Amino acid sequence: MKILIVSHMYLSTFDKISFFTHQQARELKKQGHDVRVIAPLPWTPFPIKHFSNKWNDYASVPRKMTLNEINVYYPRYLEFPRALFFASSGKRMYWGIKKIVAKIYKNFKFDIIHSHVALPDGYCGMMIAQKYNKPLIVTIHGQDFQQTIHKNKKCKKTIEKVINFSKKTIVVSNKLKKIGENGLNINYHKLITIPNGINETDIYQGKNDLGKKYKNKKIILSVSNLIKIKGIDYNIKAIAKLIKKYPKIIYLIIGTGPEKKNLESLTEKLNIKNFIQFLGPLPHKKVMEYISICDIFSLPSWNEAFGVVYLEAMVHKKPVIAIKNQGIDGIIKNKKNGLLVDSKNVNQLTEAFHFLFSSPEITKEIGEMAQKTILKNYIWSNVVKKIIEVYKKN
Repeated sequence: MKILIVSHMYLSTFDKISFFTHQQARELKKQGHDVRVIAPLPWTPFPIKHFSNKWNDYASVPRKMTLNEINVYYPRYLEFPRALFFASSGKRMYWGIKKIVAKIYKNFKFDIIHSHVALPDGYCGMMIAQKYNKPLIVTIHGQDFQQTIHKNKKCKKTIEKVINFSKKTIVVSNKLKKIGENGLNINYHKLITIPNGINETDIYQGKNDLGKKYKNKKIILSVSNLIKIKGIDYNIKAIAKLIKKYPKIIYLIIGTGPEKKNLESLTEKLNIKNFIQFLGPLPHKKVMEYISICDIFSLPSWNEAFGVVYLEAMVHKKPVIAIKNQGIDGIIKNKKNGLLVDSKNVNQLTEAFHFLFSSPEITKEIGEMAQKTILKNYIWSNVVKKIIEVYKKN
């Protein structure tokens, strides 16, 4: 099968985070399918590229790259800062990429179009599907249903139009499926839950010197963009309650973002600065190394559509603390293969840490069950088989 993927989130020279779309494409190719990727980026003529580092990074990406034998095209389209006029962004994306689509189609007559996110990529994919009379599959990763539909009525109606046009719309968690079924004017039978996955090769196997650095420490780890909804401040507040009983706690935070200064100020206010380390953004392999040495992975995010990093921690046999009724709920079974607590609840979070630290045998069992859960159900080779079945039926 020849598959055209449209995803503005695709891996590029400056975006080292969006592994999931690339990993999915690699697995499709591994399972015998031919894949081309169009990863549209905002057009950044002078002087726009000098407005910020982000826009300058967009300008630096080449028009085409080959990543792990997959041809990836990076055409530009007209986009506005701060997502202005976002409801029409799919049309602008289409006009920006239609020439490269036509060029690709001459030698690669794709059978199906798979767009990641409904707006703008899904709307753009819909226009390509109409022109070439091909089926469209869309994947909702979270933002469409958790933010975009609330921007304005036009955005919501545009997303509804894309879903109703698609042959199937994949959502990565049951949380998102419920939002679609209850909050949108769509044919909800088109929604199908297929989570993202990870590779077994993500399990860190290399030389590990970090263990020496943090010897005898009780390591709590978070990997996250430092934004309010991730709940990093609740971890910090819980640790402030725990340090008297567990004085060897060290909380490692990987990532950066607008909340960093507030979080640093909070550690000073609570007088626990020596128990917290902000490590900044790190390469994926280094993140896996840190996950491999931690005792507990905690990300009490209360607006999480899925969260691949939870899977990455679980596959390393780490007990994970997450929030009830989020994307990971359903994968994590409380006190079986992880822990679930209420959102914004410092006391429950503190109790969860204490439970894990004070019950080493149970904690070990939880970690082992976590790994079994991921290896059985959430490895890309198995996930992509489900996606291919969707393609074949449409």
